[in-house]
Amino acid sequence: MAMEPTVKVALGTAAFGIFWVLAVFPAVPFLPIGRTAGSLLGAMLMVLFGVMSADEAYAAVDLPILGLLFGTMVVSVYLERADMFKHLGRLLSWRSQGGKDLLVRTCVVAALASALFTNDTCCVVLTEFILKIARQNNLPPKPFLLALASSANIGSAATPIGNPQNLVIAVQSGISFGQFVFGILPATLVGAVVNAAILLCLYWRHLSDEKCVEVVAPVPTDVVEEEDVTSHRFSPATMSHPRSSSHHHHHHQPGSSLSSPDCEVFEPVKPVTVISNGGSNNKPDAADAAVVVGIHQRRGGVGGGVRMKEEHAFRWVEEKEEAMEQWKSTVWKTGVYVITLSMLVALLLGLNMSWSAITAALALIVLDFKDARPCLEKVSYPLLLFFCGMFITVDGFNKTGIPSAFWEFMEPYARIDTPTGIVILALVILLLSNVASNVPTVLLLGARVAASAAAISPAAETNAWLILAWVSTVAGNLSLLGSAANLIVCEQARRSEQYGYTLSFFSHLQFGFPATLIVTGIGLLLIRSN
Repeated sequence: MAMEPTVKVALGTAAFGIFWVLAVFPAVPFLPIGRTAGSLLGAMLMVLFGVMSADEAYAAVDLPILGLLFGTMVVSVYLERADMFKHLGRLLSWRSQGGKDLLVRTCVVAALASALFTNDTCCVVLTEFILKIARQNNLPPKPFLLALASSANIGSAATPIGNPQNLVIAVQSGISFGQFVFGILPATLVGAVVNAAILLCLYWRHLSDEKCVEVVAPVPTDVVEEEDVTSHRFSPATMSHPRSSSHHHHHHQPGSSLSSPDCEVFEPVKPVTVISNGGSNNKPDAADAAVVVGIHQRRGGVGGGVRMKEEHAFRWVEEKEEAMEQWKSTVWKTGVYVITLSMLVALLLGLNMSWSAITAALALIVLDFKDARPCLEKVSYPLLLFFCGMFITVDGFNKTGIPSAFWEFMEPYARIDTPTGIVILALVILLLSNVASNVPTVLLLGARVAASAAAISPAAETNAWLILAWVSTVAGNLSLLGSAANLIVCEQARRSEQYGYTLSFFSHLQFGFPATLIVTGIGLLLIRSN
């Protein structure tokens, strides 16, 4: 593709530069408007500067990617309501054997969750929980936060729905869900193991403190017991006693009556006057007093029995209602899991990914059988808008001819039919993913890398897409700014009120730089298309 006129190239580059600065540094002092607004600003400037027309801007928005992203976010919201992430959290703390065991579990749970529910969702939900466990066990939070962010990035590479750049690659390449998974899964499994081993090597001494090991084991049980006590305290069954007691007090008020159909209403007991043989009013003798007391006792006994029947009736009704609610909740959660599993099966069968995700989302909304607005409000619409603006901005930058010129210069050295070419291509993707972010890198290089590989063979084209998915995803571990998942973990940890921790850029880089190079290199050896 030939370069556009100098003025258009300069204006397009300026618009893309503004987008890049705001995407990487969303709170810059001169324009602190955030990533989403920065993306839309870049798109608007592309049209205003004449780099592309309004129709070309609308055409640049990739609706299948947006549909797939929206559907998976809705499914994740309902999975969170169905306690999926709570179960994952309990898996982290169940019978933990110490700091090292907890670190490995963090890596496994984060990798698994991110492959199915996207890395960003995984980090949002699990950061606070992992901070809590680390703090309560007197363990340093840093290795666990690094384990969460890095394992979430690596695990998300395994599926097309694991992260946004994989969504783009899956839609643009036409690779089926199953082919994508089986092609990249070996690299993901080995990469996750190697990543965990690097973390253990770097932080072995911090995790081997005897005090830490002694404290770790009992803490998860305490956490679970606290949750159980809290939920039991406010359950309907345990609230029955105050109600019955309150009702019991009302029974003694004048003029009050019981509403239960099984209860009898007694008139107040009148004083008994005993007339002697002489016809004069005298005090009752002992036998008469015994009769009166017996009458009172019998009547009091009947009233007490009625009140006990009332209490038992209330308990039975409320326990029955609670059991019914628990049964409904269990059925609903089972339905959520079944629908999610059906979506994954549909994706594995090669059905349209966008419509499969949207269908699953709508099925969950119908299953919930209530106003869906609260759940739909949890969808990250700013992220969807960010993608819209990014599609337009990147397409406008492509029209300047700069990306094509750059790839024409690099293509002879980055062909994937030689080991040297694969290494150079991986380094280019690593660099651009940390400079321009991974999703724009995929949009800029994807079609060009695939076209170059297609000239070799169809299998090489598929390999090129898988290499792009793997390297652009793992590249997020290189620095704190490499992926949104890293930033989510960092911000969630910093803003935590009870367990706050600041993960700095350089402390992340000390682990991220060597780990990324090692994991990326090992994964490249294992990626093969079927």
